[in-house]
Amino acid sequence: MHSDVVASRSADPRNGSPQLDAVSLAIIEQLQEDGRRPYAAIGKAVGLSEAAVRQRVQKLLDQGVMQIVAVTDPLTVGFRRQAMVGINVEGDTESVADALTGMSEVEYVVMTAGSFDILAEIVCEDDDHLLDVINKRIRALPGVRSTESFVYLKLKKQTYMWGTR
Repeated sequence: MHSDVVASRSADPRNGSPQLDAVSLAIIEQLQEDGRRPYAAIGKAVGLSEAAVRQRVQKLLDQGVMQIVAVTDPLTVGFRRQAMVGINVEGDTESVADALTGMSEVEYVVMTAGSFDILAEIVCEDDDHLLDVINKRIRALPGVRSTESFVYLKLKKQTYMWGTR
């Protein structure tokens, strides 16, 4: 298990999102490298005191710019099957996306333009569990017209460095 920081950057003050200066981005980058890095070490790297870093980090957390979370490898905690499921919807796509977000096996939901209306990443214990989630729960949702599953064979890259590089 390791800790990562998920950050987003917004340069558009019209939508109410905070603008991030170079120091805030540098703090985020330090935490993305190690979410448990001490504030004193971050301060030394970005040119601020430990107290100033603590205040900046708290402000970034309070504003929803970033989260500090423990990221696990699903294989090491008993989840042997991951898949991306493309879903085509008839009618209200938003209601299907909302229903998917309520499923504990669904880690990621995005409404898309293209071949699928929704993409959902699923993490399951095994193939039987995956089949149950897709066949009995996702396909049973009102409005789901079809699904296509992409089973993960090997994860080659996963990063959480958004917004700083």
